Amino acid sequence: MQERDFLRIAHLAHRCFGLDIRPGSESLVEARLGRLVRELGLSSFHQYCDYLLADRTGTALIVLADRLTTNHTSFFREPDHLEFLCSTALPSLPSRPRINIWSAGCSSGEEPYSIAISLLEAAPTLARRVSIRATDISTRMLDRASAGIYSSDRIQPIPPPLRSRYLIPTGEFGCSRIAPAARELVSFARHNLVDPLPTLRFSAIFCRNVMLYFDRPTHQSLVQRLTSRLEPGGFLFIGHTESLNGIEYSLESAGPAIFRRPACGSAAARASAFPIASHEEVSA
Repeated sequence: MQERDFLRIAHLAHRCFGLDIRPGSESLVEARLGRLVRELGLSSFHQYCDYLLADRTGTALIVLADRLTTNHTSFFREPDHLEFLCSTALPSLPSRPRINIWSAGCSSGEEPYSIAISLLEAAPTLARRVSIRATDISTRMLDRASAGIYSSDRIQPIPPPLRSRYLIPTGEFGCSRIAPAARELVSFARHNLVDPLPTLRFSAIFCRNVMLYFDRPTHQSLVQRLTSRLEPGGFLFIGHTESLNGIEYSLESAGPAIFRRPACGSAAARASAFPIASHEEVSA
């Protein structure tokens, strides 16, 4: 890979998706994209860059983002967050007919299904009012997530009693499908986090192990925009390996990698480091 090709790819990835690809990662980029270049029948990364720029459908860029990101996830990852959601976060919020939760960067679906299963187990009455919006930039990952079918090795983190209640054997060796009770709580859609965010207000947003890919300005912007999509008193969950250090935010710490938007009228809300969207700016 020539330096000019690396720089063109890095620039496109940052401009279109906010990905922070720095000099020194040339070998990693070449390894992740080399097979794709061969599959496309192209002879060089220079041709691949021209191919990216010539594609008007946006499909080539989506595949680029898919190959450059890890898409690593698992069922019941960081389970303390799920326990906090069910036992503390949602019960602390005012009752309402519909509760919206967003799993941003959901990859192949293990996170939103884990949220659904946890709620069905811990708070079945509450779960009936929950709608989980799960989004990712990768159409390939979303196809897997929507299918809800996982191999035996992927379902190992699910406790055996929950497997028997929320997984249905497909007949294909070792594969199981998420049961309807959990699937019905989740809807999947493609979304690029550098694009305008959904207009809904959310009681909880899970954006875990996603901001690792962003530079500080993109990180700053995303946290501010995510906060604007939280209802007052709502919760933002980030990855345990991530941090909000070094950026401005108007959230209160609620636990390890858990942050809460102050309720309206609190001193913290009045001292907000940046403006938060008003109720009139978003749809119910």
